Amino acid sequence: MRYIDFDKTNTYRKLVVHSFDYTTLNAERVRHCVVPMAAGLAYSWAAKPVEKPELDLLQALADEQELIGKYQAILEGETMNTGENRKVLHHLLRGQVGKPVIHEGKNIGAFYRQELDRFSAFADAVQAGNIRGSTGKVLSTVVQIGIGGSDLGPRALYLALENWAAAEGTHHLKAKFISNVDPDDASQVLASCNLEETIFVLVSKSGTTQETLANELFIKDKLTKAGLDPSKHIAAVTSETSPLAHNPAYLDSFYIDDFIGGRYSSTSAVGGVVLSLAFGKAAFQDLLAGAHEADQCALEPDILKNAALLDALIGVWERNVLRLPYTAVLPYSQALSRFPAHLQQLDMESNGKRVNRNGEPISYSTGPVVFGEPGTNGQHSFYQLLHQGTDRVPLQFVGFTESQRGDDVAVDGSVSQTKLKANLIAQIVAFAKGKTDANGNKEFLGTRPSSLIYGKRLTPRVLGALLSHFENKVMFQGLVWNLNSFDQEGVQLGKVLTRKVLSGNSGDSALDAYSELLGIS
Repeated sequence: MRYIDFDKTNTYRKLVVHSFDYTTLNAERVRHCVVPMAAGLAYSWAAKPVEKPELDLLQALADEQELIGKYQAILEGETMNTGENRKVLHHLLRGQVGKPVIHEGKNIGAFYRQELDRFSAFADAVQAGNIRGSTGKVLSTVVQIGIGGSDLGPRALYLALENWAAAEGTHHLKAKFISNVDPDDASQVLASCNLEETIFVLVSKSGTTQETLANELFIKDKLTKAGLDPSKHIAAVTSETSPLAHNPAYLDSFYIDDFIGGRYSSTSAVGGVVLSLAFGKAAFQDLLAGAHEADQCALEPDILKNAALLDALIGVWERNVLRLPYTAVLPYSQALSRFPAHLQQLDMESNGKRVNRNGEPISYSTGPVVFGEPGTNGQHSFYQLLHQGTDRVPLQFVGFTESQRGDDVAVDGSVSQTKLKANLIAQIVAFAKGKTDANGNKEFLGTRPSSLIYGKRLTPRVLGALLSHFENKVMFQGLVWNLNSFDQEGVQLGKVLTRKVLSGNSGDSALDAYSELLGIS
């Protein structure tokens, strides 16, 4: 396979000179511009600015950049994280696709399955009361301590399933999360916990993450002052080579490896331990099954049958041809309130790159700025800019026909879930069609592109498929742009300078001056 920059492809030259008119949204497009997804979901691109000529070019781009072949290479364990010389194996966490992945004689898939079995059994034991806190009380709350990918994804997934689990009667432990090194974060969470009944999950692959270890010491201090034994209240998720591994200071340690990037780790023990404790092992394994099904769907070479690939390519069209630098994720589901924050990290940390996979500068735009909030809240916040601002912002809507709990009330002739769906429908059409008005203040230009992912009800399997869709979308876009989407050097410089500040001998006058402003001596 050839790895070439986007602007060196034959298709790029055709795309940038392609003439284009914005599509008129009509009933035929709404009915026919739909691609089935895994777990009963569907992807509608009816309100996206593409017709057959654009789709033909995007299919040619997918073929020329060998996107499916490169995805298959990822699945089979080829070294695709060129910056760190590592494999990229988060798909393998969900199940084998293709031949087994062997590294230095070790079957990596078997290792991941072993860890899944271990933390599933651990969750069972805690829920059954066979593992208890240091005073013998049953554990009723789990607090995850992590930051970045060790927090955003697991937190988003927990919140997404909290109502579902309550309705299904499968909510075992209440979950809370501590991420920020700001002591007010940990203090506020601990104030809401009965420490005797709380288990903490410490997540750090390296075992050296500054914020996480600071919060661990904060927690241990509180536990000790309460007369509790921290080793009976803390489990670790880490790598086998970290200081946290095989350590008697923890109830148990569960392992991931360097082939699982933080923002792609929610389907590993990073998300699996806390979600299995909260909802039971069956719920987490259903989530894995939905993600695995979506991973398999993403192997389809026809872009009109592969939702993740189509979504990715339309995004490239919008970013590089229409020159739209932002995208908004707008779930019409309160359960997905933190999902946009997770996707923000997933996308911007993966494809926020100005060099290609070989470290060479590139001359075209890459990952967009990603933001979002759930509807209908966002309608009363930033939708003003989306409708009437000077920039067009591509929109990604997500919606469901049914609520998770089924608890509702009729007001003014319709229940709240129907009102939610009506708002979603209205926004898609309003963004696409706009409104003419002699008063410019009341005129809407329309031609604001959007897509819609929709399904019946948000369940673990559906959530897994949704997660995989966006992971694979980001992956495909990175492959089009010839990026390494699997490292994050952009976060390292700040860490280095932080250590200099804390050393008290930074050697940089600007660092010293700011230290004086904020009272660091």
